[in-house]
Amino acid sequence: MEPGALLPAELDTPTRDQTPVRFIPTPSAPYQQQHRIARLLEQPAEPGGEPQAVAAAEADDEGADAPPLPHAFGARVLMWKQDPSVGEIGTRRAYLPGPVLAGPRDARIAPGSPGIDAVEPNAFGDFVTQPDTPQFDAVHTFAVVRQTLTMYQRALLVAGLQMPLPWQWNTSMDTRPLAVFPYGLPNVMNAFYSRTQGCLKFGDFVPAGEEARVYTCRSFDIVAHETAHAVLDGLKPQWLLADAPPQTGGLHEAFGDLTAIFLALSQLDQCEAVVAQTKAHLHDKTFLSDIAEQFGLALGGSTGLRNADNDLTLGQAGTQVHAISQVFTGAMYDVLADMFAYERNPLLDDDAAVLHRVAAYLRGLLLRALIAAPDSAASYVDVVNEMLRIVAEDGRPAPYAAFIRNQFARRDVVEQPQSAAGAAPAAGPLAPKVCDKPGARQDRRACCGTMNLPEYHRVDKVLDGEARALARWCAANGRMGECVVPVVAEPAAADRS
Repeated sequence: MEPGALLPAELDTPTRDQTPVRFIPTPSAPYQQQHRIARLLEQPAEPGGEPQAVAAAEADDEGADAPPLPHAFGARVLMWKQDPSVGEIGTRRAYLPGPVLAGPRDARIAPGSPGIDAVEPNAFGDFVTQPDTPQFDAVHTFAVVRQTLTMYQRALLVAGLQMPLPWQWNTSMDTRPLAVFPYGLPNVMNAFYSRTQGCLKFGDFVPAGEEARVYTCRSFDIVAHETAHAVLDGLKPQWLLADAPPQTGGLHEAFGDLTAIFLALSQLDQCEAVVAQTKAHLHDKTFLSDIAEQFGLALGGSTGLRNADNDLTLGQAGTQVHAISQVFTGAMYDVLADMFAYERNPLLDDDAAVLHRVAAYLRGLLLRALIAAPDSAASYVDVVNEMLRIVAEDGRPAPYAAFIRNQFARRDVVEQPQSAAGAAPAAGPLAPKVCDKPGARQDRRACCGTMNLPEYHRVDKVLDGEARALARWCAANGRMGECVVPVVAEPAAADRS
């Protein structure tokens, strides 16, 4: 026994000065590690400094205010990082770097679904819930909507555009958030964004011959797609109307599918998975180009609901918005693959990091081009010419513009400019090759639920037109506006009260 060690009988016995002596065990290494982790979770440390709680307490003692740091807020969530059928990705934790309150909700997004109690954060402010539960679905859906909005907000800030992304109904007097209904369409094989209801609603259904229910809110792709409709509607309200030209409708649907792709590539773990799956060749088979795999399989397909890596041309698409959108989506996917192949240099940089960087630029380029395009009746060539203008203003390499020109020319969107051998194409806007015919109407039958809502088909105008026609006929036939009072029979005396 070491000198000075206490015997068991002496542990709680008074010493000569009558001060009790108590045995304090030395913490084990596992206990110390767990304690350090707990402190980090509860009190995030300032970079190179003390935990915030300690720093704030010291500031209070000195009578000074401790300004909150950006990382003082934020929540971890458990979510599907891809479509549920993409097993290699599955559920993973993600971090939302902003205040998230019970619901979950924040200033721009709120829960709206009946039947799901508000999800409360745990002791660490996180929303990590058990999969295959209503609470998980509420958290996952919120997380994808928030990530989509954040992704595009960042794209504007990177481009130096100091503007918010408003919902279509937002004004100085109406800052209502977007309501999200994960279970908003029971037994419906669809999902939609509604401007008049100010919400996203997602359906659930049991495929024919199956027993397991499919929830569209669990699809990373579907939630991102529908959120994209809400984002674009806030910027270009006329584009969602069914009486716009077919290509305008195609831009809305294509933006939805491209948003699912860009959101996946905004996350490094998915970039790494794509690179590993394709050996850095984006035209190889990959989950990235398949949109809403589980939904597509439920409809009897062998892949996703749509395939972004396609070769459709405008000449083949007609007025069917579903097909038209795939032309634009496919061209953008080809541009992404071209830019990635051009920027790749595995000796100097990781392929996943390059893919992440290229996708970030391209999604910002597309968003800026959409904002700059006409507020009504926008066509594909309008957006293509805006992308070419912005690429030049950004000082990007000449091949970037060439990739855009070539891929959209290959799909009959623009005319390929003629130039002398070896010379650069002449500057200036490109001319369209295949245009919407005057008066052409959109065929939205195969589109998502958003495009088929009556509110975007001006049904109210149709009803008003019928009412006005009836009023004109009545006036022409002498049925003028007389107040007709219906005759109500007097009750019998015994029935009078």
